[in-house]
Amino acid sequence: MDQRIVAEYILRTAGDPHRVADTIAGEQSSGTFIAIPGESEELKARSAATVDRLEEIEDSSRPMLPGAIGDSARSYRMILSWPLANVGPSLPNLLATVAGNLFELREVAGLKLVDLHLPPAFADRYPGPAFGVEGTRQLTGVADRPLIGTIIKPSIGLNPDETAALVDQLCEGGIDFIKDDELQADGAICPFDERLAAVTTVIARHAERTGRKVMYAVNLTGEIDELLRRHDQVEAAGGTCTMVSLNSVGLTGLTALRRHARLPIHAHRNGWGYLGRSPDNGWSYVAWQKIWRLAGVDHMHVNGLANKFWEPDDSVIASAKACLTPLSPARPDRVMPVFSSGQSVKQAEGTWRHLGSPDLIYCAGGGIIAHPSGIAAGVRSLREAWDAAMQGVPLQEAAGNSPDLALAVETFA
Repeated sequence: MDQRIVAEYILRTAGDPHRVADTIAGEQSSGTFIAIPGESEELKARSAATVDRLEEIEDSSRPMLPGAIGDSARSYRMILSWPLANVGPSLPNLLATVAGNLFELREVAGLKLVDLHLPPAFADRYPGPAFGVEGTRQLTGVADRPLIGTIIKPSIGLNPDETAALVDQLCEGGIDFIKDDELQADGAICPFDERLAAVTTVIARHAERTGRKVMYAVNLTGEIDELLRRHDQVEAAGGTCTMVSLNSVGLTGLTALRRHARLPIHAHRNGWGYLGRSPDNGWSYVAWQKIWRLAGVDHMHVNGLANKFWEPDDSVIASAKACLTPLSPARPDRVMPVFSSGQSVKQAEGTWRHLGSPDLIYCAGGGIIAHPSGIAAGVRSLREAWDAAMQGVPLQEAAGNSPDLALAVETFA
């Protein structure tokens, strides 16, 4: 199986499941809707996808996808595999195979790609993360606890000087990590070049004072030539991190950046909802994150507990654990999960208890910047919440010994 691509799915169909599975395998390899003379037995033995497993599981009873044939669907765990030779170790062409037209077949009432198992040839071709967990810790000087981070807020509308003034307060308050919002890349109000110069000047000044440089993930998102040029600008300015929106730059854009980059790549998943939100269609995060780790990101957003979006907590934790699970013994490619989306002091204990690892970036935008006593108090309270969580001290008990934390608990309850 080392030379085969294996994909696991949850298939919903109202038809004969074996016939539908065979139809999917044919559509995604050597077959089509009708037998053709060119698909000889020899060719099928060389290139056809195979149905390696098909077993019925409990169905959700949800409505079928629009246009699906039949009246009542049943669910099946389906494993398909393909010869590596069909596409070679190419991530873009892998996607066309495992996540292409199969979603559109009328026989399919629902289809979720839940996991991928790839031959070693993919790791041979793609570099994986250059920094990951260990490299990020080395650059930030944070050894044994989560990185406390934030997002520039308001997300958009600040000019470069206003952005730098906010960063000045964050650095003064002891923040570990700052990122641009995904909406802020190179707009007229806050151009990339001016924002980079203003912010890195502030960060450098604080680094001289403290001996520790705050990591700032600068949003490079743009065309490929812009990605590469902006990376080099960040490096020349003394920056220590870059950021891209994965669904905007795509696999080829990310791969080009990774092969060029000498700085960590902070990967934002905005747009993930259209791939993963449907329980019966699209991708699971467990499968999706493997692609980007192979391609070479260092941090991946996983949402957060009690978040402002739709995702339940168990899904968030499963995503974070997937990022920390080695891809293989030879190439672990562990990346930092980034907890974000409405995070504050109130989620620290649950995140620690369910994840069981300090290897994460904990990003609170309003949870820091909106603290009633100011930004420095917001940073302190978040660090105190995490210290308490890791020491097994209940949040309310810890808040009794800290006015900043007590006020944060009251504000963000």
